Parts: sequence; structure tokens; C-alpha cells
Amino acid sequence: MSIVGPRPHALEHNEYYKDLVESYMMRHKVKPGITGLAQVRGFRGETDTLEKMQRGVECDLEYINNWSLWLDIRIIFATMFKGFVNPNAY
Repeated sequence: MSIVGPRPHALEHNEYYKDLVESYMMRHKVKPGITGLAQVRGFRGETDTLEKMQRGVECDLEYINNWSLWLDIRIIFATMFKGFVNPNAY
């Protein structure tokens, strides 16, 4: 596991969403992370709708396609300053 990367989902989610969300399985091409772009943008916690999962996966794919050390640093700082106060934070 990495500090920054797509958050891992439960195996049941992988099986369910792989056919419903385009490019869902692409998020498995990188190590999962403790925090990620989706989390700092507020797409965390329960994914009770297809739209929430799609938006989170879009963030994960954006992270994968635009990865840089600078992006990781920005995500870490965003997690520290706003990630723990979001109502969806667990």
C-alpha cells in the first residue's frame, strides 16, 4: 500500500461495479493508497449510488493519468488540512 493512490474497495464492489462503471478496473494498475484524489474531493465514505462510484473512479483515473510527485504532495496536504473535517470522513 502507498500513502497516496486509489483507495481499495471491497471485493464485492469490484465484482459489482466492474461492469457498470467504465474503466473501473483500471484503478488496479497502481498500488492502493491511504488517501487519494477522490478522498480530498469529497468522494469517500459510503458509495450508495452509481453516480458516487463513477465520480470517485473518475478522480482515481485522473490521478493515475496525471501522477507526479507534486500531485502526491498536494493530496497529502489537502488530506491534512481538509480531509479530516469533511462530514464523509471516517
